[in-house]
Amino acid sequence: MQQDEGVTRRRLLGGGVAAAAAAVTGFPMINLGEYRLHAASPKAYSRRAVDLVRKSLVIDMLAPLKIDFRPEYFAAPLSEQDAADFRACGITGFHNAVGIGGPDARTDTLAWMSGWQGFAGRNAHVFSLVGVASDLDRAKREKKCAVIMGLQNSDHFEKVEDVKLFYQLGQRCSQLTYNSQNRLGSGSTERVDGGITDYGAAIIKAMNEVGMLIDVSHSGDRTTLDAIDISPRPIAITHSNCRALNDHPRLKRDDAIKALGAKGGVMGITGVRNFVSATEPTTIANMVDHIDHVVKLIGVDHVGIGSDADLNGYDDMPADQAAKLRGGYKSSYAFREKLDTDGFDHPTKVYDLTEELIRRNYSDANIAAILGGNFRRLLGDTWA
Repeated sequence: MQQDEGVTRRRLLGGGVAAAAAAVTGFPMINLGEYRLHAASPKAYSRRAVDLVRKSLVIDMLAPLKIDFRPEYFAAPLSEQDAADFRACGITGFHNAVGIGGPDARTDTLAWMSGWQGFAGRNAHVFSLVGVASDLDRAKREKKCAVIMGLQNSDHFEKVEDVKLFYQLGQRCSQLTYNSQNRLGSGSTERVDGGITDYGAAIIKAMNEVGMLIDVSHSGDRTTLDAIDISPRPIAITHSNCRALNDHPRLKRDDAIKALGAKGGVMGITGVRNFVSATEPTTIANMVDHIDHVVKLIGVDHVGIGSDADLNGYDDMPADQAAKLRGGYKSSYAFREKLDTDGFDHPTKVYDLTEELIRRNYSDANIAAILGGNFRRLLGDTWA
């Protein structure tokens, strides 16, 4: 992340909770029902938003713990600042997943999983690992961040039996394809989408048998529809948006969203700027437009959050890592100068999202469902 230039987004959370915090909320009130999450933070939220996040089980179904390509990050102790950010963010469930492909995918995935599970274990004062859905409820009670281990590709399943092996090692979600073709199906940026292959159908069957959630966020249009149709259980689009609002190949068409909902699945809305809007400004209000669209298509019980970023987003990344990240995608991704959506680019972004849902007149029950209740139901229904 960038070095100090006055007050950074990270430093907004730097202070401890004020001693004068109201007992009912744990947060200091500054005026007429507005609360700061920390005494040093200049940002205030409504009492309703604070209470909703505090009471809800918030699940971000694509939230890498840290977008950092260096193994030195997970090998080192968690910094006090990062620990404070995790504790203050309001999110309980983090689907910690990246895309790993290529001929060494199995070996690389084993190394990645062991590294991050070890990181969570060594920092058990902040994190807890997830094996079953009730572990999310336990983490909420214990005020910890629950880490769901997943992958944004399935190249590491070299044979069907590998699904069970990786489930036993802790993997609970697997995206069938990343952006390109693999042995299971086609990715969203392939020119030709051949749909789910015979091997892909066998992997889907094996994932259902062990109780691993199927994800098609980066899959092509036909591959997405095939997976929904083939799987006897509901599946997820953990992090994508609606192509009807933004004509981008990585986003989902209305027919796919409708098929997902008819099967009982859930779609997580992402805050990556080029997926939210093709024009500027791109704000958290544009992001919630996608939530509104899914609700109109298939109902409020089938939409959630999959931010596709860590707590601080992408725009604070060191220049060399940002260049490496951007270099891994085709031009059709249409990256702009900024990657984060305005208002959804800091550790307490879920509170800002909640405020926008309140402005859209969503009820408390529906906001709680969007923040995590819907994904909690899906995980309970699909995990063994």
